[in-house]
Amino acid sequence: MRNMTRGQQASKNIIRFSALLAVFAIGLTSANARQVQSAENKLSAKDVQFFETKIRPVLIDKCYSCHSDSANKISGGLRLDSRDGLVLGGDSGAAIEPGNAEESLLMLAISYEDDDYAMPPKKSGGKLPDDVIRDFRNWINQGAADPRVEAAVLDDGGAGEDAKAWWAYQTLQSTQVPTPQHAEWSSQPIDRYVLAKLEENQLHPVADASPLTLLRRVYFDLVGLPPEPTVSQKFQANWNACSTDAERQSIYARVVDSLLASPHFGEHWGRHWMDVVRYAESTGKDLNSQYPYAWRYRDYIIDSLNADIPYDQFLREQIAGDLLGSSTSEEKARHLIATGFLAIGPKSVNDQNPRQLAVDIADEQIDALSQGFLGITISCARCHDHKFDPISQQDYTAIAGIFLSTETHYGTTGGVNGRNKSSLVDLPKDASLEDVRRKLTTGELNRRKEQ
Repeated sequence: MRNMTRGQQASKNIIRFSALLAVFAIGLTSANARQVQSAENKLSAKDVQFFETKIRPVLIDKCYSCHSDSANKISGGLRLDSRDGLVLGGDSGAAIEPGNAEESLLMLAISYEDDDYAMPPKKSGGKLPDDVIRDFRNWINQGAADPRVEAAVLDDGGAGEDAKAWWAYQTLQSTQVPTPQHAEWSSQPIDRYVLAKLEENQLHPVADASPLTLLRRVYFDLVGLPPEPTVSQKFQANWNACSTDAERQSIYARVVDSLLASPHFGEHWGRHWMDVVRYAESTGKDLNSQYPYAWRYRDYIIDSLNADIPYDQFLREQIAGDLLGSSTSEEKARHLIATGFLAIGPKSVNDQNPRQLAVDIADEQIDALSQGFLGITISCARCHDHKFDPISQQDYTAIAGIFLSTETHYGTTGGVNGRNKSSLVDLPKDASLEDVRRKLTTGELNRRKEQ
């Protein structure tokens, strides 16, 4: 895809970035504080993520200067730096009614429906963008999930050590394969782990699946489609002709190998990776502009899975493909296309503040990278140190500096409703890459000639 990133200060950035990834992977940094959370107020990870990425940053940026404990004077007696402050409200009453945005004073204020309540004031930037107002409305209607509490923030209290001991930051270790009582049931080491746990709970394995059930399962697992009737019939006949379990295992293994070699394998499992990296062919948000070459990144994912590219190489190409060495034009094009991971994603291309857009793009890239590659939400540290994960606001700023020193080419057009247009990065002309748009255009012209 021609939606790429072109690194500036390339070697310096990639070294710093690799070092930061290493720090997060082994959990060397310690958390600075722990926030007390009552057991009955536990929230889902999705709820917390939405609040930390969509709601809290806006409150901090637009509201805390007048409505927080750090303000010189708390305006209107309203504090917005805690959950209780929002629910209890100030001089005018409760700021929100969880589950009912239309009856919440906060929505009345940020919607600018009443001049007496309109917030934020013009000196703080005036009315919020429509998509931000939508986020607040959805947040309140869905219950106003808020992980903040009024309880005191404790000074470490061992949080750093707890963070280091968290399972996600431990190095991989070899384990001894269990020896269950009826080991003859298992054909693979992983089966013995399952059987040992069954026996520990005084349970027994169910009967083996029928040949056709087994065939359907492996087809759906590997390519997402059922086998054709002729394939099922041939498999059943071959199975019936077997006289030993070893022969049955052999014909089953051949089916697995054929499915792994099928192009449908990459298509099926590529969809899962596209979900992880928030793949879409348009920007979304307040103005939905197309990414005209997003399909190249999609095909890169499918081709990589079908070619069995090592996972570490797969990740490296998507993070810094434009910095990797290439021996051929085709390889160079592949590396550039891989960085489409950083170019796609939601963007406010109609934002009137280019600097704000750049910061938000970097934040979204950090969020996609940390969740997709590390399984943690680094973007929360944009506003505060993580309370349990060993990630600080300083760590976030260091990574943001790398992305902000990188030029992102996402390739959308400009115009009245697209102020922040972006160019495309040209791929090597001799890479012999297919151009779907050109083929479609030619086909359409041919049809018109025939008419």
